[in-house]
Amino acid sequence: YYINYKLMKKKVKRYTEQIEVGTQNHHFVLKDFSRLLDYQIEKIVLFLLEKQGLLATRLSNLGEQHHALIQQSDGSRISELQEAYRAVGQELLRLLFFVEMNAIGIRKILKKFDKRFGCKFTDYYVKTRANHPYSQLRQVFKHVGFGAVVGAISHNLADLQDLQNNQGNYISIYDQPAFSHPDPVIDSIKSAVDRLSNSTNFLHFLGRHAFIMEEELPTPSEDECFEQRYHFMSLLLNLANTFLYMVNTYIIVPTADDYSLSLGAAATVCGVVIGSMAVAQLFSSVYFSAWSNRSYLRPLVFSSIVLLVGNTLYALAYDLNSISVLLIGRLFCGLGSARAINRRYISDCVPLKLRMQASAAFVSASALGMACGPALACLLQTKFKIYKLTFNEETLPGWLMALAWLVYLLWLWISFREPHFETKENLVPNEANAGQLANVTVENGYTQPLLMKIEAKQQDEDEDQERDDAEEDSQEIHKPVTSIVVACRLLTPSVKVQLFVYFMLKYAMEIVLAESSVITGYYFIWPISKVAIFLACLGLTVLPVNVIVGKYMTNIFEERQVLLASEIMVCIGILLSFHMFNPYSVPQYVGSALITFVSAEVLEGVNLSLLSRCMSSRLSRGTYNGGLLSTEAGTLARVVADGTITLSGYLGESKLLNSTLLPALLICVSSIIATCCNYNSLY
Repeated sequence: YYINYKLMKKKVKRYTEQIEVGTQNHHFVLKDFSRLLDYQIEKIVLFLLEKQGLLATRLSNLGEQHHALIQQSDGSRISELQEAYRAVGQELLRLLFFVEMNAIGIRKILKKFDKRFGCKFTDYYVKTRANHPYSQLRQVFKHVGFGAVVGAISHNLADLQDLQNNQGNYISIYDQPAFSHPDPVIDSIKSAVDRLSNSTNFLHFLGRHAFIMEEELPTPSEDECFEQRYHFMSLLLNLANTFLYMVNTYIIVPTADDYSLSLGAAATVCGVVIGSMAVAQLFSSVYFSAWSNRSYLRPLVFSSIVLLVGNTLYALAYDLNSISVLLIGRLFCGLGSARAINRRYISDCVPLKLRMQASAAFVSASALGMACGPALACLLQTKFKIYKLTFNEETLPGWLMALAWLVYLLWLWISFREPHFETKENLVPNEANAGQLANVTVENGYTQPLLMKIEAKQQDEDEDQERDDAEEDSQEIHKPVTSIVVACRLLTPSVKVQLFVYFMLKYAMEIVLAESSVITGYYFIWPISKVAIFLACLGLTVLPVNVIVGKYMTNIFEERQVLLASEIMVCIGILLSFHMFNPYSVPQYVGSALITFVSAEVLEGVNLSLLSRCMSSRLSRGTYNGGLLSTEAGTLARVVADGTITLSGYLGESKLLNSTLLPALLICVSSIIATCCNYNSLY
């Protein structure tokens, strides 16, 4: 009842030969392969349902015996009944391994088909089958029905344990989920389900928003490796680094224009002040990504020291009356950007069962930092001197962040645990090791019979097929790319479009945020505190928007539909922001900024979710990974946006708004056109 992987591979090979000689066309091949795969999945699912039915019958019979035992108060048969429930658990565990092997087989054959024919058949097949109301594919990948069986075994074992301990009070695990008696069988089942199951849609959405790319399912040996590398406090320190860096980025936005004026520069130089951090980040992302191949602690320590120095220089620039020192300080802050390290740590050191939660925490920490930065600036409205050092609303953000990074550095040095680094040769590819899952001993030396089938199949393969398998397995090792040029060659047209969309949304967001203090000061004469509150409110919309999109919108609409609609809304927000009529009102500015920013946030989540699925698996690890490429695209957008603000300042503050919005509008329209042209390839 396993998927006939050997037959499917021969079919793919035959399709290739038929297309080469012209006896068949692509339409027939897609239709015939879909029919064959549907049959294989149907065979798996019907067998699975039959076995689940048998388990349900056994549980029903045991339930009657359990009820009779309670009525008769016969404690002598409790142990016998417990063992019977555990035996059902062992059968369920074997069934889970059966599902896992078939899931890997389906993934492999779909990848092989895509590779041979150079198409996105996997996207089409999964989309059409998984979302259908009568989906059989969902039975394999979502493990429908297993939860009820696990629940029946768990609560009956807990009840029997209470009877054995002569506890008179009946406490249900359903009333108090935390109340349960540990049992090796239940623990084994939970471990198996954790390897296969995904978290909620919202966590998935946030995880992809963090652009921490998922790889194939890990084998038990890899799970053990992840457990050894994982350290909760180290993960917490990475999340704290993410939070502090985002605070550091946005805490100076409300006061950057006033600081520039205090040092004798134009208010629009705030674009350079804000953007200099992004310029440095273009380079720091690369060397931190490369450094993380060898260590996590050392680059994080280096990052903290550089940020400590950068913020100190930023604060000292006021008393030194030097715009150069101010810019150097911000450049240092950009050189300390360790977001590449934070992403890599979650991807490489957090077990699969916790990775999505960690990814969601990464996005949440970023969003919270983005909101807290301007909010803290609002609280720093004071002025005093200590010796020759001035502490005011312009320098206090620098001093506060310098102190924060000093405390973080001490915490890092005391608490961080460097994970063990393995050479690439010692890393076992996930699917190449799939047969090892069949060797897992379930009970008393019981071994999955699939191992014999796999060995028999391997012996039957001819030499050409073995070479083909070797080639495929070498591809599946996900050997990291060694240069940015190779990474760019791996980008498909749809991925390039998604990176351009990401560039556009980051450009639009940076325009809204970076010029807010200048625009609101010129048109509405807002004080710093009011600008800070406005920016903090924008930052606070991030998580609620992701909740709505992750839990609701992506369940109703296709992600590409949400993507295109969000791009159009960003375009509408930009159009509404133009100063066309006098007077330019607060409701118009706030409303249009809110539409632009929120739409861009929706767009960012969906865009990175699509990117995480479309990018080559070779970009999931290594220095030049998918996260680095997206970070570089977003950082470049911020640099260009901040440069646009500064250059537009030469036209005068009265023309600043329209002259910065015009390029944003052109880029947005271009991204909409590119998305429409590649709409069918976006899955």
